[in-house]
Amino acid sequence: MESSFYIQIENSTAHRKSRDYICELALSNEANLKALFAFALNNTNKNHFKGCWVLELVLLQNITLITPYLNDFIIAAPTFKNDAAIRPISKICMLIAQSKLIALTEKQEQQLIETCLDWLIQNQKVATKAYAIRALYEFSQKHTWLNEELKTILSQDYYLHSAAYKAVAREILKKINK
Repeated sequence: MESSFYIQIENSTAHRKSRDYICELALSNEANLKALFAFALNNTNKNHFKGCWVLELVLLQNITLITPYLNDFIIAAPTFKNDAAIRPISKICMLIAQSKLIALTEKQEQQLIETCLDWLIQNQKVATKAYAIRALYEFSQKHTWLNEELKTILSQDYYLHSAAYKAVAREILKKINK
């Protein structure tokens, strides 16, 4: 039987007030948080993207809450197909990469790098690509081979994309070239 929290996620909307309400419910109760992760990472659920929206807000407040679910998240990340889910998932990948509080294994880093590279070279929306670029840049601080990959991809794709993509590409290329 579905919990009332599960039903509230299903009935939520893209409006910020709705997402904030579900976020607060998840943050206030460990069982709700667990249910949110299960909901968001189950991409066979037609409404999983709503869980992803809320999960992004939860982890913006406290990225360490992902720790018990990190492996499940990393395994699920490349399997998402819905654009409405991929954007918040890519942002969470960026938050993980930027965090000094999340300790990734080498395997986990490699999986996140592969996922972000896939998003970058596939036909994804600009926001997804921008978060992937920023995550990859963070990983390049440890995995220096990524700098050349980023330079190549960003330089080749620069003229094919929107102003928003170009702005992120310029920012990261400038940091790489320092």
